[in-house]
Amino acid sequence: MLIPEKRIADFEKLGFGLFIHWGLYSQVGKGEWYFYHEEDLEFSEYMKLKDTFTAEDFDAERIARAAKMAGCKYITLTTRHHEGFSLYDTCGLNDFDAPHSPAKRDLIKEFVDACRKYDLIPFFYHTTLDWYREEYKNNFDEYLEYLRKSVEILCTNYGKIGGLWFDGNWDKPDADWKLDELYGTIRKHQPDAMIINNTGLSARGELGHPEIDAVTYEQGRPEPLDRSKMSKYITGEMCYTMNDHWAVGYNDLDYKSTRELIECLCDCRKVGANFLLNIGPSAQGGIIPIQEEFLKTMGRWTDVYGEAIYNGKPYTICDGSKDFILKSGEDDKVLYLFAYDLGRLGSENVVLNGGGGGKDRQFKLLDDAKVKELKWMDNGEVLEFKQDGNNLEVACTGFPYGCNYCVRVAKVTLA
Repeated sequence: MLIPEKRIADFEKLGFGLFIHWGLYSQVGKGEWYFYHEEDLEFSEYMKLKDTFTAEDFDAERIARAAKMAGCKYITLTTRHHEGFSLYDTCGLNDFDAPHSPAKRDLIKEFVDACRKYDLIPFFYHTTLDWYREEYKNNFDEYLEYLRKSVEILCTNYGKIGGLWFDGNWDKPDADWKLDELYGTIRKHQPDAMIINNTGLSARGELGHPEIDAVTYEQGRPEPLDRSKMSKYITGEMCYTMNDHWAVGYNDLDYKSTRELIECLCDCRKVGANFLLNIGPSAQGGIIPIQEEFLKTMGRWTDVYGEAIYNGKPYTICDGSKDFILKSGEDDKVLYLFAYDLGRLGSENVVLNGGGGGKDRQFKLLDDAKVKELKWMDNGEVLEFKQDGNNLEVACTGFPYGCNYCVRVAKVTLA
């Protein structure tokens, strides 16, 4: 059986992270791929967005507080997106960065300092494709050295980081990206950092270079990982937007429900993957109010059930049902039972479908486990159950009137 290296095991325990897409494109408010989708826009014109980039609304501490309140354990920020503009001091590699804009600040330093203040782990998103650098098209080897030096700056100037999150190799799938050199630079300066390379929408969950520590799932739901043919233990992470764009889209009103976000967090943990929930700050870096409220709501849920999310590891999945069980990574006598789509208790005059609220649910146990007691984690109510061998039937009561956490979790104590 494959055993995860410490950095991978530690990453899995984080469970829930915040993704942030912010750059020059945010000033336009049409998503992070604005330049690509504007066919008549020359990059020389696009670059002028640097001249109005003040970052006056970017408050790293406010963002860190919002992430902490949501129950996030880490934050992944776009240090440089495909437009090639860096939020960090590129130390002479070019002047297409925040310190050379009207912001006149190293925004990544502010971000890292805020993360440390609020006990969050900073991760760095970094593009591998680049619309700004001519060498990306005309002299790829020269570009790759520029990329490696950029990553080396991030690995040496900001103290210990959680990892690097790369995105863009899918743009040149047949190219030699010289990943040994790039990843070797990370291992040299940040041996405990996670290395993640996004495989994109077209190849969700695929594994690339052997130094990769986590596969990615973009949108949708993650699948259980088959590690039978892997040379080392790899984990998974799913990134997910609140609406339809990663960076701010001022006219994108199609926000997901809190139920969908909570269920997605749970579905990720069901298969052992982390959930990376994205926000897109405003033009100059402020948190969009509705996105901040979503983070507050996620925090209401993690305040109650966080133990199961952070400590839980894959156990059993119910066939034909959303429901599942996680086992505790801290106590072999504890399981966590996740129940979806429970109704509310209350009068049939105000509760849809008569106010019954709950129903018996079927679960599978492993290794001759014997249940001693089940309690809802939100109110401590003891649940009735029947066990026949490894078959467990639980009388899952509905939410009390005035309450609905979307997904309800019971803590199971084994004999």
